[in-house]
Amino acid sequence: MSTPVLPTDRPAKSAGPREWAALVPLTLAVTLLAVDGTVLALAVPSLTADLNASGTELLWIGDIYSFALAGLLITMGTVADRIGRRRLLIIGGVGFGLVSLLAAFAPGPGWLIAARALLGVAGATLMPSTLSIVRNLFPDDRQRTRAVAIWSTGAAGGAALGPVVGGFLLEHFWWGSVFVINLPVMTLMVATVLWLVPESRDPRPGSFDLLSALLSVLAIVPLVWAVKHLAHEGADGFGLGAALAGVAFGWIFVQRQRRLSHPLVDVTLFRRPAFSGTVLAQFIAIFAFSGLLYFFSQYLQLVKGYSPLQAGLRELPLTIASIAVVVVAVPLIVRLGVGRSLGFSLFFTALGLAVLAVFETVEGYAGLALGLVIIGLGVGVVFAAATDAVLSSVPSERAGSASAISEMSYELGVAVGIAVLGSLQGVLYRNHLPEGAGAAVQDSLARAAQVLPDGELLEAARHSFAEAMQATSWIAAGLVVVAGLVAWRVIPSGTTSR
Repeated sequence: MSTPVLPTDRPAKSAGPREWAALVPLTLAVTLLAVDGTVLALAVPSLTADLNASGTELLWIGDIYSFALAGLLITMGTVADRIGRRRLLIIGGVGFGLVSLLAAFAPGPGWLIAARALLGVAGATLMPSTLSIVRNLFPDDRQRTRAVAIWSTGAAGGAALGPVVGGFLLEHFWWGSVFVINLPVMTLMVATVLWLVPESRDPRPGSFDLLSALLSVLAIVPLVWAVKHLAHEGADGFGLGAALAGVAFGWIFVQRQRRLSHPLVDVTLFRRPAFSGTVLAQFIAIFAFSGLLYFFSQYLQLVKGYSPLQAGLRELPLTIASIAVVVVAVPLIVRLGVGRSLGFSLFFTALGLAVLAVFETVEGYAGLALGLVIIGLGVGVVFAAATDAVLSSVPSERAGSASAISEMSYELGVAVGIAVLGSLQGVLYRNHLPEGAGAAVQDSLARAAQVLPDGELLEAARHSFAEAMQATSWIAAGLVVVAGLVAWRVIPSGTTSR
């Protein structure tokens, strides 16, 4: 049976029950991708023990997924506009499920790093496809804002739900189970997409410029590698050379896009404050949030002494708050406008990070729970407002490309946040250790807990990790305040009648 193709120039009309039902698998896909970005945080102690992974290998396992995603999102967003967003979503879903099995049975750190990179490639086909399909399913502004809020809840809730899912699986199964769970979820997603989601594409996409696609990868990958390398090794010739190469290829890429009649990326989008301001604010916020969240799960296990499931459950307030806030997100955006809504929610998130910082060196859990609730409420509105701002600022036929840019800023924020704040966390941890701590203790707290018996040295290592987390949390809070100021000052806030 042939699949109908949605015209992208249709007049705005109300979406019916089928469109709202189609939103379910789209949200499910982005939820799983978000879960996959954070689910490994709780598995760090298990990976350290079973695969003998070093601290550097653990960071690569954590962020190579986002590096691969970020490098290919622009290309895949444009491919989706050309070959069909539904078709690319199905291809990516099948690939994601199959590669998850490779990751689940990885015999060593190198294998797992490679599998995570392939998961990032598959994920790059999913993210822009889901969001651009939402843009075409809901042409009415008010309905699209609500649909985007639901879709964003999947992204925000999924990122926060990852530790809970991981905790439950690790309590009952081996670490590979956090990947095996992807297969049935992706099977369900693909089946419902085939049933409910109509095809959509850009009716006049023009020719695909392979050189632009290559230049986009050559610009992004060296830059993110350079950030990671410089954060770990300091300034040296390799890191600076990679950074300069990325900048140079990026400049060539932009110049080429300006000359092409059908560019891979419409760089004129960045002239719109609603678009450029949102992308920048989103990047800063995700940089701070994801970098901290990755190590917070380790903090709950290795410092507080919770099991993986107990740690995951104690992150549940963040999940619940980020999902519950969808009820007020749309009225808030309508009343305050996108810029003020985004700015206010970022300031609120920064408050939650500050509360977290205060209580990270204090006994008990209540203060941490309060901080997580505040962060969840803020982040839930951030995702909804940022995504709505991006989609509302572009015509529907360019939804895939614009979505890819937005998602690229998100994934770059995740990858660079883990690399930079993770490296900062490591440096601060080592600086707080007592003199004479062995190499294993200095490598990571996970390795220290593996080789040391309970005693003064292990307790000192835990205290050092907690103090490092506290300092990192304060830095993350400051970065989110900066993102809030950018949103408040740059993004237009004209209220809407939606």
